[in-house]
Amino acid sequence: MAVSTAPVEYTILCIQLDCSMRNLIRKFQSYWLADASFVTLLIMLLAAVFVLPVIMELSGHGVLLFNVLLLSVFLSGIFSTRSVGLISLSALLFSVHLALRIIRFGENPYSFFIFENVIGIANTLVFIFINLRLLFRDQSVNAYRIVGAVNVYLLLALMGALTLEVIHAVTGASIGGHVVLNGTDDDYVHFIYFSLTSLTTVGFGDIYAVNTAARMLATFLSTLGVLFPAIVIARLVGLASSQR
Repeated sequence: MAVSTAPVEYTILCIQLDCSMRNLIRKFQSYWLADASFVTLLIMLLAAVFVLPVIMELSGHGVLLFNVLLLSVFLSGIFSTRSVGLISLSALLFSVHLALRIIRFGENPYSFFIFENVIGIANTLVFIFINLRLLFRDQSVNAYRIVGAVNVYLLLALMGALTLEVIHAVTGASIGGHVVLNGTDDDYVHFIYFSLTSLTTVGFGDIYAVNTAARMLATFLSTLGVLFPAIVIARLVGLASSQR
């Protein structure tokens, strides 16, 4: 009587797939924990902050590209730490954010725009914390760490833009001036611009906050923009000096 080997072969295949998946995850984590990953993240953030707003204004496909890139940035956060707690928190926030985006862009009448952006803000804050830990790990400084500091700065601008979206969705107003807002993802073009000008304390005056929440956010971003070089950059310079 012949004995079927199908269950054994199936088990072996599952073990091989599981090992392959584990190895792939380890490779992803090894890369995102390395200093060289700061450059990859910088490219992604430069695209999200400076390039995509132009594409979104000129093309109808910009919104989809923005959402894909934003989720890709948050996905990298899962692999950018060895802390089980931070991995779990990043994975949870990413999963919820992805699910909410799929619901909003799917063929159904449901949408949780405010909650979706609140989750995005939380994801950004966690990712900023993870990148600060990477930035100052082992107390060493190199060119990649300087790039990492730029990444944190751009993440603060991204957090400001997402917060403006929530303020506008809740209060019905946020920024005014030479701008027309329609309450969709297309408003990101104006929000990231205002967030950057507030963070850099430039304030051209063409766009300005129109309610208390937006004003306080602009003031908070300006304060961060002033303190960032005084604290983060100064700390990196101090570490570099101590290495000599």
